[in-house]
Amino acid sequence: MKILALAWEFPPRIVGGIARHVAELYPELAKLGHEIHVITVEFGQAPGYEVVEGIHVHRVPVGPSHDFFHWVANMNESMGRHGGKVLQEDGQFDLIHAHDWLVSDAAIALKHTFRIPLIATIHATEFGRHSGLHNPTHHYIHDKERLLAHEAWRVIVCTNYMRHEVARVIHTPWDKIDVVYNGIRPGKKPSRDEFDYWEFRRRFAADPERIVYYVGRMTYEKGIHVLLDAAPKVLWEMERAVKFVIIGGGHTDHLKRQAGELGIWDKCYFAGFMPDRELDHFQTIADCAVFPSLYEPFGIVALESFAARVPVVVSNAGGFPEVVQHSKTGIVTQAGNADSLAWGILEVLKNPSYAKWLVDNAYAELDDKFCWAKLAVQTAAIYTRVVQERQQVDW
Repeated sequence: MKILALAWEFPPRIVGGIARHVAELYPELAKLGHEIHVITVEFGQAPGYEVVEGIHVHRVPVGPSHDFFHWVANMNESMGRHGGKVLQEDGQFDLIHAHDWLVSDAAIALKHTFRIPLIATIHATEFGRHSGLHNPTHHYIHDKERLLAHEAWRVIVCTNYMRHEVARVIHTPWDKIDVVYNGIRPGKKPSRDEFDYWEFRRRFAADPERIVYYVGRMTYEKGIHVLLDAAPKVLWEMERAVKFVIIGGGHTDHLKRQAGELGIWDKCYFAGFMPDRELDHFQTIADCAVFPSLYEPFGIVALESFAARVPVVVSNAGGFPEVVQHSKTGIVTQAGNADSLAWGILEVLKNPSYAKWLVDNAYAELDDKFCWAKLAVQTAAIYTRVVQERQQVDW
């Protein structure tokens, strides 16, 4: 089977979770014998075309743009033009697979021009991100999501929570939606022997301090302000022997101001963006990972902490309760509730043997539920269904 996939991010261009999703799912599909072509955006010194782990990666230029939506329009024009060339010159393709609304214009145009069925993966919704649609920008993106889901032969989402959300918010028929979890490659995390553990650790915390961290985007929906509100109670219970490390690029002035107002500035370290290799090292020194999201379709950050063997505390927002089993693979707390979050963090910090038990369970779960090889088989079954249905109808 030949698949043309469209994704606005792909390594080394990593903006959110889509890049890792695409870069880790498709090699497993290639191993199953499928020919995968991914069209994405050029980035830095990355080649315009290369084969990565069996995937044909095409990176297209995007013309000068005066704002984000103009950039998206230019990207779709470039993707559509190059996608048409690939579909014409590389033989008969079976499917087009679009990842989120940003590539919808190109994907829909290619579908109709070449009469190839379209599959869409909806990674999140604008309604969910903002707890409603509050301005023209929200409505514009929402309409793009609805059109993409309408034009798709089938829609893939990452959790049962998202299946309910897409059915309710985008009005996609329930029986048109398939659930395939996100996965992760556990990989080999560095051991303490591979770097100077204490020298590295002292960059972030004093020797007696336990390290609690958040990693991700600095947006309201990620609930970082809830973590800061929970910090004073944790510090009180732990006699202030805790350092909160906030990792991720983006606007943090309001969070730094909040930390100052709470009197915990000296117990917070805003690390900014951290490269993957440094983050691997950091996770070996951390005592607890916290993800207090107010909206979370899946929560792949929790899987990354599972793989790093760091105990996890999450909110019960969105898909998190499907990813983290409360009191088995992590601690699930009430979204937006700082007292609940503080309780969860203290459960981990005060009970080392319990924390280790959670970590062991979580790591074992990776191969059972979140293995890309198994998830690729599920995805391939959806592909096969669509191709068979396409053969039975006139376009």
